[in-house]
Amino acid sequence: MKTTTRVAVIGGGVVGCSVLYHLTKLGWKDVMLLERSELTAGSTWHAAGGFHTINGDTNMAALQGYTINLYKELEEITGMSCGLHHSGGITLADSQDRFDMLLAERAKHRHMGLDTHIVGPEEIAKIAPITNLDGIIGALYDPLDGHLDPSGTTHAYARAAKMAGAEIVTHCKVLETNQRPDGSWDVVTENGTIHAEHIVNAGGLWAREVAEMMGYYAPLHPMEHHYLVTDDIPEIYERDSEHPHVVDPAGESYLRQEGRGLCIGFYEKKPKAWAVDGTSWDFAMELLPDDLDKIGDSIEFSYARFPVLATAGVKRVIHGPFTFAPDGNPLVGPVPGMRNCWSACGVMAGFSQGGGVGLMLAQWMTAGECERDTSSFDIARFGQWIGKGYTLPKVIENYKTRFSVSYPNEEKPAARPHRRTPMWDVFDRMGAVWGLQYGLEVPNYFAQGDEPRYETPSFRRSNAFGPTGREVKAVREGVGINEVHNFGKYSVTGPNARAWLDRVMAGRVPQKGRLSLTPMLAQSGRIIGDFTISCLSETDFRLTASYGAQAYHMRWFTDHLSDGVQVTNISDTSTGFQLAGPLSAKVLQACTRSDVSALKFLDVVKMTVGQVECVVQRVSYTGDLGYEIFCDATCVRTLWDTLWEAGQEHGIAPFGMRAMMSLRLDRHFGSWLREFSPDYTPAETGLDRFISFKKNVDFIGRAAAEAEKAKGPARQLLMFEIEGGKADIHGYEPLWIGDDVVGYCTSGGYSHHLGKSMAHAFVPTAMVTPGMEAKVEILGELCPAKRIDAPLFDPDAR
Repeated sequence: MKTTTRVAVIGGGVVGCSVLYHLTKLGWKDVMLLERSELTAGSTWHAAGGFHTINGDTNMAALQGYTINLYKELEEITGMSCGLHHSGGITLADSQDRFDMLLAERAKHRHMGLDTHIVGPEEIAKIAPITNLDGIIGALYDPLDGHLDPSGTTHAYARAAKMAGAEIVTHCKVLETNQRPDGSWDVVTENGTIHAEHIVNAGGLWAREVAEMMGYYAPLHPMEHHYLVTDDIPEIYERDSEHPHVVDPAGESYLRQEGRGLCIGFYEKKPKAWAVDGTSWDFAMELLPDDLDKIGDSIEFSYARFPVLATAGVKRVIHGPFTFAPDGNPLVGPVPGMRNCWSACGVMAGFSQGGGVGLMLAQWMTAGECERDTSSFDIARFGQWIGKGYTLPKVIENYKTRFSVSYPNEEKPAARPHRRTPMWDVFDRMGAVWGLQYGLEVPNYFAQGDEPRYETPSFRRSNAFGPTGREVKAVREGVGINEVHNFGKYSVTGPNARAWLDRVMAGRVPQKGRLSLTPMLAQSGRIIGDFTISCLSETDFRLTASYGAQAYHMRWFTDHLSDGVQVTNISDTSTGFQLAGPLSAKVLQACTRSDVSALKFLDVVKMTVGQVECVVQRVSYTGDLGYEIFCDATCVRTLWDTLWEAGQEHGIAPFGMRAMMSLRLDRHFGSWLREFSPDYTPAETGLDRFISFKKNVDFIGRAAAEAEKAKGPARQLLMFEIEGGKADIHGYEPLWIGDDVVGYCTSGGYSHHLGKSMAHAFVPTAMVTPGMEAKVEILGELCPAKRIDAPLFDPDAR
């Protein structure tokens, strides 16, 4: 065993071996993997081995597609078999909501290039003849679905890595990790100490323990999981071809052929968490005692859906633990707040996602960024606020709803409320219907009278439609108020603050008393932030951005920090309110001795509002006249009382995020992780108008941004009016011109002020014309779409 290495990967499951292989593939050969037992020990060895491309997140779906296509490459490199079975698979729908979900997934797949199909009961009977079709509306068929040999595949990754120069050491338990002042690590094992530049947590069932050893908390928890293998079934072994996979969400089951019988697994509604107080280091190639009672209802349902199971004997019961994150996605990337410490764990679908996870982490480590947006699986999506008490109930909730319909507007209830501002009880008494962002309760809208305090999950317009329209009307015709607690907020101070901001931000850094809008770019020129910079003095700046990106942005700031600058996350210590609408100036003026009329658009000043010292800036995401008023969180209730009382004579009304997202459409404003994300560039999204190419600073991403400016973007983000029915755009719906899918929507919704269904969509630049027409696919229907060349709402024209 060598004693120095560039990377030490801890954990020898499929994910650890994938990371090792991809590091060698991208040129880092001096890497090693440490496994306390044998490769595949823990969860990998007893996995069912299924793989599929379907995933609600398009980037995860793309990584799953990459993973599946990788297996043939591994076989060619190593000469080993992964035991591939491309049998195809269907996902059943027994309700309109489930069918809507499949229609939405199929639409996404069109622009992703995935060859899936919606099939009806007659086709299902031909594809999967053992299925009882009672109550089935239709299904989604994916020809890439299949299964493999978990052990063979893991060892193929391992051999490919070793062939490229990697070292793998089994029976080498890691005892502790100690970081040196230079950021490198001493990895102390039972076989000796290894000095590593980087360490990777691929600990699987032991990822929590490895994370604690490294010095951070990993929001993960193992869950017990059952699947059964049947005796031989004539209806299976007499077929001419392998029976395809069948996912039956209503029955919480997945089924595939196993030899001459079937394998069926369950995500039951009454699951059990495993190893709540920690995973024993003695656990390895073991299974858990059978617990068929907890899957009894699921088994009974499966007998009705697949009658051949009722007469088949059970050959083998597999009951083992798998590790899940609170939202079911992996935890990948550089651990926030730590140096040279990386995560590759929580990959519960290892044989669908393991290859993609390995590729992404290897790109991150070797190049500093990935080829696609990582937000859905980046470990930074959970902040310092998360702990064991929140993780466990959320993991249980995710497990038991894994096969439930996933709605675009759904708010899941477990472990809520968790984080609340001092305004929570005030808004709750006012009828707030709550949403969740980064663990924080945020009003989505306000119910009145006998309106329900719960938004009905749907792919179509929900019961929030009426209240949202009411709040939009209040803003556009009078004045609305909402809390700015869900903005990410940062203080940038020090003698070199301006110079630092000029380097990390692509846009102009404003002068004292002004604010500016700017993208933050990666070296590749892609968008990694959409910021407002406010200048209070030459040594005191404030930044605002997406609340959910705090850990992501602080990690970037820390990695690029320079002397003479201090960056502090003040997202939860600085809060306040937004006043928006034509009467907002009157309300603010009634609360201060300062001259509100003197504030120009994009001005920022310190102001006493009532008795509270505030920072006030004239800007609003609603696109209307508006003011963002920030104060210390301990004063927010006092500030509220002042503003609310002054607003009474003007009909002030609270508004939530549903109204905010409708209002922004009127001005064609984009949104973080919808229009602006690491998948996109400034020129194609229109953010290039905020880049200061004139400033004499080599800002991060400048070369790439200048190259794109010179060449011109291949596509452009446009706004369309959609002629539809009772459903609006949520994101990734394909855009058709003629018989071809040429683009897709990034987001949309209903503009209650304009009375139009609207959508942002990417269109190839060569096809862009004024007033162009297209069609957008919404729940299987092609809806006419016409470009809106310029915003139809102009507050200055009123």
